[in-house]
Order: sequence, then structure tokens, then C-alpha cells
Amino acid sequence: MKQITNTILMIEPVSFRYNDQTAVNNYYQQILDGLTTDQTQKKALSEFNDFVCVLREKGINVIVVKDTLIPDTPDSIFPNNWISFHENGNVALYPMCAENRRDERREDILDVLVDDYKYKINYIKDFTEFENHDKFLEGTGSMVLDRENKICYAAISIRTDEQAVLQWCDVFDYTPVCFTANQNVGGERKEIYHTNVMMCIADKYVVVCLDTVDNKEERKWLRNSLELSGKEVIEISELQKNRFAGNMLQLMGDKKYLVMSNSAYKSLTEDQITKIEKYNPIISSSLDTIEACGGGSARCMMAEVFLPKTIL
Repeated sequence: MKQITNTILMIEPVSFRYNDQTAVNNYYQQILDGLTTDQTQKKALSEFNDFVCVLREKGINVIVVKDTLIPDTPDSIFPNNWISFHENGNVALYPMCAENRRDERREDILDVLVDDYKYKINYIKDFTEFENHDKFLEGTGSMVLDRENKICYAAISIRTDEQAVLQWCDVFDYTPVCFTANQNVGGERKEIYHTNVMMCIADKYVVVCLDTVDNKEERKWLRNSLELSGKEVIEISELQKNRFAGNMLQLMGDKKYLVMSNSAYKSLTEDQITKIEKYNPIISSSLDTIEACGGGSARCMMAEVFLPKTIL
């Protein structure tokens, strides 16, 4: 199994803004004073387009699909939460916590991949039934995948249900590593909403904020699992995680790259950058508006496409 792909799906926003429904448990979201919703969308679109250009310049294949105005989906810029594409031709659809995010699931996007880009889809596994039981699993936001070793890392939270993780692992034949990760919110320790804000798995290393795992035994177990899989563990602090330094993705372009936002890059120390660049160069782009209003960063914006191509 490949750990990294050279093709990603990105959704161009048409009505991006602060989403009240997700802000309930996404503590990264902020209301930007002085910006109208139109200005927020305009700034987000500009950041999105610049990001796509930066990626394409490095030889990364970006499939852009434009969002639709109806239904209203302010968070559609983060497709990795509702869908994942796998090397064996399987696709998974995920149960989403916020009701207005459920409308992001669009069958026509699958048609675009099959008809326009000649990808092969063998089977669609739909996990959305979990929504009926108020259980959620938000794709590769909830699960950080070590695809080569078939290990699924999941920080359990309101948006990452353990039962759903175990069912996903059963279907996709992965070993689950479930744990609890917390962050400071108003003087309290509260669950981190998505695993991919505190860890990123690359082919030969992992960037992880182990300080979020308060239980010392769990923390030790998580570190051991990462080291046993043969990866170098590059630790980041909680402060760096708050700047989205965990929300990164390794991609293949004209060579391997680690992709992140400018905010994440600026938060890294020289030592951390040296450790990462031992394996691959870094690509970063400014995503300030998207990060502030959406509470997600570079990794959340990219749904990796591992599907096989149809042989003509």
C-alpha cells in the first residue's frame, strides 16, 4: 500500500464562512470582526486559489470541483471529512456531526472522478447510518492513517466515535490505535475534535503533539506504536498544534513534499524543520482566513485520491 499520493480532490468554496454548527466543539474557530460574509468568502477563495497554484507548481495533481450555492455548505472546503478514496477502488462516506455538513456529500463528485478523470470505483462503503444514532466519524480528520502498515490512529471525541472507528477498521482491515487527546479551552482540558490537528503521518516520520495525550500510559503506548512502525517521531508543542502544525499532509509532486499552512510553518523551530527536510522539502501557503473561520487548515482541505485508473 502506498502512503502518499500525487492526486488530491479540493472543493472550491462559494459561500465559505464561520459555521455556528461546527463551532460548538471546534475550539479553533473564530468570528472575524469587521469582515462581512461576502468579504470572508472572497478572502477564502483567494487563499484557496493561491494554495492550488502552489501545489500545482510542485507537480501535484489537484482536481478542483466547485461547490454549489444550494444546499448551503459553509465548510465544503474541507472534503477530507466526508469521503476517502482507497487504492483498491473502494470509497468510504462518513457520518458528520454538524447537520449542515451532511449536505457536502455529493454523488456527482464521484461521477466527475469516474467520467472525467477515468478513476475506477469498485465499492462505496456508506458509514452514514451512524448519524441516526448520534455517532460520528469524520473521515481522515477523525482517523490519521498509516496506509503502509495499515494502522488507524484515532483520538476519540464527539466527532470520532470509537465503535465507528472499529467498524471502519474491520471493513478496511486496519489495526485501530484509539486514544484520548485534549487541549486547553478556557482553563479546562477538552477533547480535540479531530485527530489530524495533533498528528500527521508521512512515509518515514510522524509529526505529533504527544502532550495532548494526558494519560501517561496512553501517551507511551501511542509513541511505542509509532516507533514500532519504523517512523521517526518529530514532536510538536501544544502551542504549535494551535497554529495547525499538526495539520499537514505529505504528497508526491515532482518529488515528495510536506504540505502545511504558513501559520504552521512559522511556528516550527529550526530543529523541527531540519528533521522534516531530511526527508522532504516543505510547501506552505497562507490560509489565515480559512484557519480562523473554518477551524481547519491545509490537511483538511485535501482529500487524497488513491483510486486506480480505468485501463482503456
